[in-house]
Amino acid sequence: MFKHNYQLRVRYGDTDQMGYVYYGNYGYYYEQARSEAIRSLGFTYKQLEGMGTMMPITRMNVKYISPAYYDELLTIETSILYMPHRLIDFAYRIFNEEGKLINEGNTQLIFIDMATKKVTHAPDLLCQALKPYYE
Repeated sequence: MFKHNYQLRVRYGDTDQMGYVYYGNYGYYYEQARSEAIRSLGFTYKQLEGMGTMMPITRMNVKYISPAYYDELLTIETSILYMPHRLIDFAYRIFNEEGKLINEGNTQLIFIDMATKKVTHAPDLLCQALKPYYE
């Protein structure tokens, strides 16, 4: 299974009146971690879109365990659960500076051909980059 760690420092503007990271920001955190996980494979979302493939989210689930706070350095572990076909599933685990698990979630994205707007298969470039993790 493919795994990638990404670190993110909580900005002041990410917090709410209680001093916690606002719950709606976790989707942005997942997106940042997902983008960096793809980048670690040797290409970017922008390149995938340049090849004619977009990846809208079809599902997102979040489990809030403990709050994150301003200026904390979070580690987001991103995993791709299985080889993508028409869908790709990402799992996220967010740890605070003490290594405590504070959030879990997952997103499911679907591959869409940008020209036809129809469901398509995962791009070969992505599959080839992920293949060694699933053999």
